[in-house]
Amino acid sequence: MPENNFFDEFNSQDDKKKKNNKPKFTAVYYVLAIVILIGIQLTFFWSSTTAELPYSEFKKMLDEGKIESVQISPSRIYATLKPNYQIEEKSRSTNSFMRSKPDARRFYTLVTFRDEKLIEKLEAQGVKIQGVSDSNWFTDLLQWVFPIALLIVVYLFIFRRMNPNSQVMNIGKNKAALYEHDENTPRITFKDVAGLDEAKEEVMEVVDFLKDPKKFTKLGGKLPKGVLLVGPPGAGKTLMAKAVAGEAGVPFFSLSGSDFVEMFVGVGAARVRDLFKTAKEKAPCIIFIDEIDAVGRSRGRGMMMGVNDERENTLNQLLVEMDGFATDKGVIMMAATNRPDVLDPALLRPGRFDRQIVIDKPDLKGRTDVLKVHTKNMPLGKDVDVKVIASQTPGFAGAELANVCNEAALLASRRNKEVIEMIDFQDAIERVIAGLEKKNKVINPKEKKVVAYHECGHAIVSWLMEGNDPPQKVTIVPRGVSALGYTLNMPLEDRYLMTKEELFARICGLLGGRVAEEIVFQSISTGAQNDLERVTDIAYSMVAIYGMSEKLGYLSYADSSNMYLQGMGIEKRYGEETARLIDEEVKRIVNEAHIATRDLLIANREKLEKMATDLLKREVLNYKDIEDILGKRPNMDDANTNQDLPQELAESEAKSTISEEERRELEAAVEKLKSTRGASEN
Repeated sequence: MPENNFFDEFNSQDDKKKKNNKPKFTAVYYVLAIVILIGIQLTFFWSSTTAELPYSEFKKMLDEGKIESVQISPSRIYATLKPNYQIEEKSRSTNSFMRSKPDARRFYTLVTFRDEKLIEKLEAQGVKIQGVSDSNWFTDLLQWVFPIALLIVVYLFIFRRMNPNSQVMNIGKNKAALYEHDENTPRITFKDVAGLDEAKEEVMEVVDFLKDPKKFTKLGGKLPKGVLLVGPPGAGKTLMAKAVAGEAGVPFFSLSGSDFVEMFVGVGAARVRDLFKTAKEKAPCIIFIDEIDAVGRSRGRGMMMGVNDERENTLNQLLVEMDGFATDKGVIMMAATNRPDVLDPALLRPGRFDRQIVIDKPDLKGRTDVLKVHTKNMPLGKDVDVKVIASQTPGFAGAELANVCNEAALLASRRNKEVIEMIDFQDAIERVIAGLEKKNKVINPKEKKVVAYHECGHAIVSWLMEGNDPPQKVTIVPRGVSALGYTLNMPLEDRYLMTKEELFARICGLLGGRVAEEIVFQSISTGAQNDLERVTDIAYSMVAIYGMSEKLGYLSYADSSNMYLQGMGIEKRYGEETARLIDEEVKRIVNEAHIATRDLLIANREKLEKMATDLLKREVLNYKDIEDILGKRPNMDDANTNQDLPQELAESEAKSTISEEERRELEAAVEKLKSTRGASEN
């Protein structure tokens, strides 16, 4: 699908704004300021070069006549020795913050008591006496005024940054990206959305509402306030919303559900208010919230000690704003989620999200349309048939089909081709399903033989037992993380229902590999881990979900609250006795499947040996190779069944007594069916 260029201009404008709003102060300035502060402290507070001595040492020096002069303060005595004397090295004790060694002739001692005879002793020794104070005005200035001034400077710096355009002041502003219609830029339309015909019809009405509201309001109808797009991941929910914006030609606000909630209390609700205020100014417009389950989860679910109060406040504000729309404003809210089961019921009621549109995985026709869109700009080979590719990709979503097309293009480029051929698409499908091929992975001959018989067991059971999808390819070339080989089964058509017999046949097909090992090697390996996991899932689903057990009856224990997640869990709604019965029935089904599989492979032992021998030689067997070894699939030729259909209609016409008009209608139907068959054969 072509890339979306509808929003490029606005993204570039946002990038320019972000660049212009970057702070000019880098980390270098902050480091420089810290270094200056430390230098000031070291200079004025911890720059003393005076050693500290005990008072007893000071008195001893005084008695020995070594003191030349003293300076006395209320708490200290600073002394200077005579020129002929120095302080002993072991007596020096300096502050750990001092930047240089202490003066050898100068020291000080702390005085915490009053010595009445000190002055007399100093005068008797002829010591010069001077009185000083403990501090001065400059020190007081640095200690008191400088920290306050520093705080003022920091405050002014932050205040200047808190302008109306700063992030600090705009923390409550919504983060929605606004995309407005521009005639000069390409835009996504409904032509770019394939495989979702029913959903497009529903969404087209929303576009009509926006283009011509009076057409619907003149009969008393009201504009829908919300459209919820529900579906599995990759099905095209976001693409559909972009197509609505491109078709309607109105402003389009796009954001994610996680953009509302921040670590600060009240920010989410403020952003919701700002978003809806801006939207009303731009009306008519569309608000699109992707992954709305991030903010719209049911209130009270999983609540512990008010943990989710902020998210719930955001949801409450969202509910209020959606109810507060003026019906003539033309503001429509769209949202997407793959978890509708967790959304709050108040969000889903009519008047908020009036419409819930399912964006499901495409069927065969839908996949064909999607592949045509993705390959329209690709050089395709003459052998490429998108219908065949669509038939080989059942269950693929739109994003997965886009990935297949991209992988095919990359593979063709790697092989130096001018066009993309069918083999490139088939290899791309295998790569998406099974993983990257690892031809250089060395497997010893014994393990390779085990893998060959294992995969041939899968293929033979799937081929011969009715209810299985036919194997299209068998290989022993390692792929992915742990697959040493694999059998590729492809359904002939889209299936929505499966019978009990078909599920049993699927179990037998999965057990074919393990049973083949038992028959040939009289031993089993660890290669059937994934097979056994799938067997267990199917067997438990038959018993506990689909009610296919006679002992348990028509009861289901499934937790199918979200049908869009892969698989369904089994809810614990039964006692120990029922649990024991479930386990017994599961074991019975698997044991019966094991016996049936073993009997089938023993009866076809020669085909197993021949197929395994060919696989070991060639490493890959395609559908034609499998058919040559095993023959036509018994009672499972859908093509023959379709060919017999016109004849059956003709016979029923001959045997029945019908009116002339009915006869003509039947003849027309037969001719139409024949022409359809001929077109498909051509």
